[in-house]
Amino acid sequence: MNVRHIELYTEEWLRRPAFYVSRVVEALGAEAIRWWEGPCDPRAATILLTGGDALVWDEESGWRRGRYVCVNHDHRTVVTDVRYLGGGLLPDPERVPAAVADARAGVGNSTAWRPCYRSYRHHQDGFDLALNSYVAYASV
Repeated sequence: MNVRHIELYTEEWLRRPAFYVSRVVEALGAEAIRWWEGPCDPRAATILLTGGDALVWDEESGWRRGRYVCVNHDHRTVVTDVRYLGGGLLPDPERVPAAVADARAGVGNSTAWRPCYRSYRHHQDGFDLALNSYVAYASV
């Protein structure tokens, strides 16, 4: 396996999670209205869903679903009535729609139980290597 080093905080490094998020958007189909990348530290993304919900991902706690409120001054998405989807940082994109349905039904953790799978400060923990398959998928 050919693994090359990607310099931290470069445009390429910042955009790596977008390949994974775009796969989740594909899996959500018509339920996903639009999506955008969020700020860094931690890297994040938001998918605006039908019905006024948003699905927010970050590289520390994975996916959470909530009622979309706004994007605040530092470009972080604000949601209320949050439910974390669980399943780790990179659950299989095809499983996310069912997890969203569960979260809407009240299954999942409350905001008091925010999972923390890793710290964005731990750059050598293998997380970026896990993103490689999504980058490769986009290149095909």
